[in-house]
Amino acid sequence: MSLEATSLETAVNTVETANTARPLDGKVALVTGGSRGIGAAVALRLAEDGADVAITYQHGVEPAAEIVAKITAMGRRATAVRAEAADATAVREAVETVVAELGRLDILVNNAGTGAMGPIGELSLEDVDRVLAVNVRGSFLAAQAAVAHLGEGGRIVTIGSCIAERVAFPGGTLYATSKAALTGLTKALARELGPQGITANIVHPGPIDTDMNPADGPFAAGQAAFTAVGRYGRPEEVADTVAHLVGPSGAYITGASVAVDGGLTA
Repeated sequence: MSLEATSLETAVNTVETANTARPLDGKVALVTGGSRGIGAAVALRLAEDGADVAITYQHGVEPAAEIVAKITAMGRRATAVRAEAADATAVREAVETVVAELGRLDILVNNAGTGAMGPIGELSLEDVDRVLAVNVRGSFLAAQAAVAHLGEGGRIVTIGSCIAERVAFPGGTLYATSKAALTGLTKALARELGPQGITANIVHPGPIDTDMNPADGPFAAGQAAFTAVGRYGRPEEVADTVAHLVGPSGAYITGASVAVDGGLTA
């Protein structure tokens, strides 16, 4: 083979490698509550971008298995860990299990959440404890456990809610309280972890078409009307933003609250 042919072959191989390289190749991500809705869309998108992905789930064994199967079909490693977000021990153990099975942890997406809507006088102490335990304590503990494994270039993204920025209708006191707390958590993490090269951001979705809040549900028309674009969002639209924040192009974004809400908070 001539020198010219060898050089041409090398150049072609270099271009092909560049074309197939993905932004999250070699990374491991954990998406809590990743068996459905926004969490599932995020898990799949990160796998498409090259990451090996772990998800946690509470009850949905079959949906979790389906997400794992889809990720492995992409040629990525995947695992699903059963963990109740309100269980402090389970949250910590889930992080350690992921590291043990996949070898490292580079990205944490705090997505697991719950809600209780209604007049403040009708919310029980059990409602308060459950929502704060899942949405706030669970996210804090997952981040706390993940920090021990995240290195330079590590990413933490928490899924909040537009209701933390604008409570457009009554009945959201408890849910808004829990999601607003996550903004404080995110900003504090960003300040503390910045010197280590780790970023922390929060994404606030608006009304998103999921099984918990379907676009054809009884309250959908009113929610869509609050947006500037007049429609529900898709889980994939939230996942696109998360992918940007955890990828190389998100390296200079930290402590930010990013709205993916169709202009609901405009």
